[in-house]
Amino acid sequence: MRMSRDEQERGPICEVRPVRLRMGCTGECAVRTEIVLLHACVLPFRSAGRPRHPRWRAERHLSGLGDKPLRCPIRSSFPRLATTGRAVTLRRVIRNIIFDWSGTLVDDLPAVWEASNHVFRKAGVPEMPLDQFRAEFCLPYQKFYDRYIPHVPLEQLENWFHGHFGQAQESVVALPHAREFLLFCRERRLRTFLLTTVPEAYFALQKVKTGLGEFLERPYLGVSDKRKKIHHILSENELTPTETIFVGDMQHDIETARHGGIGSCAVLTGYNGVEQLRAAGPDLIVEHLGELRLLLERNGMTLRAATLTAPPAREFPLVTVGAAIFDAAGRVLMIRTPKWSNLWGIPGGKVQFGETSEAALRRELKEETDLDVCDILFVLVQDCIHSPEFYRDEHFVLLNYVCRCASEPRVRLNEEAVEFRWLTLEEAFKLPLNRPTRILLEALPSPAPPGSQPGHL
Repeated sequence: MRMSRDEQERGPICEVRPVRLRMGCTGECAVRTEIVLLHACVLPFRSAGRPRHPRWRAERHLSGLGDKPLRCPIRSSFPRLATTGRAVTLRRVIRNIIFDWSGTLVDDLPAVWEASNHVFRKAGVPEMPLDQFRAEFCLPYQKFYDRYIPHVPLEQLENWFHGHFGQAQESVVALPHAREFLLFCRERRLRTFLLTTVPEAYFALQKVKTGLGEFLERPYLGVSDKRKKIHHILSENELTPTETIFVGDMQHDIETARHGGIGSCAVLTGYNGVEQLRAAGPDLIVEHLGELRLLLERNGMTLRAATLTAPPAREFPLVTVGAAIFDAAGRVLMIRTPKWSNLWGIPGGKVQFGETSEAALRRELKEETDLDVCDILFVLVQDCIHSPEFYRDEHFVLLNYVCRCASEPRVRLNEEAVEFRWLTLEEAFKLPLNRPTRILLEALPSPAPPGSQPGHL
């Protein structure tokens, strides 16, 4: 088998899946091996007499099983492999995906937040800002409410919540990339399941409105503690743990995956932020389901085990552009994005091959804010290497600019950002800023009266 340079540098790759092995000169071996090595090293099996190390090739055994993998026992611990001195990379082939619903496939955060504040009002306690709610809401949800209204019985609390949520759920919509990812799963013949706290009555309405229910083989609804259900799902549907991942947006989802012995993928489209998800220790963190799809396609439907972030598929830094955009009143545009730990920053993005940096800046600002800009001036370049504020391990070269709105400052955010504000520089510095944005703003002179050129800001 021919290996790429990247594979040679990584060392041997092994895949957890039952296979049938054939030796070139010894005939067929019994189907007992759990590890498949994708290039030469010691093979973890025994033949008659002492262990042998012949040339080998592996093939899937499909006899009588259609396109399903051969079922045989898989150990939870792996034998030690002899290597050439480099670390072995484990990959799991994904054939089954268990989804969370809220914050993973649909956006119900505004409705849940509104209904929760209704509960707080009825209980006589102050309402909770959205940022605080996202930071503190947890599952099982009784733990969250016990922290603030322990004097309210659970039955009364649920009556208040459901009485209000029934109306608020009109705002629930499918998240960007959700339908496309489910179509991708169908095309790849992946089995898809749902494990959620959402009651059956709400799910029945939301699945019709979003059109996502048809893609799910079996939903498990109204489960307050998912950890108590995960083993039942695996057993009832005969799912191999090493071929199954749980995709969710909360720490509880990651804990559930670990409890079930399956892979975990955290998405930044829901309730918990980057820091909370990192603390739970998922195998993978992605910005959204669209990124997960790209990773699966790129890696041949496998995910690297024991990684906290999506690994870059390149050997060089990523060049990006970003700008502090000012309006005619001298205010700067600040946006808040989940991928930067919900900190405030400036709009921008990647420079594409064959694109000038200024053209990339105009394109990215238009895509993210719908603003056309003028009077573009370069300010500084920054190295951003392994920033803990960003949701994955990255090496950025940041080209930072300053510019002005070319017309009325009517911002329309795309799915990457969740909030924007027009602020004076003094007001902007009071926000929780990501570090690169703070460095850029500190490099800008104090703003001049409205109408002056950006070079004299």
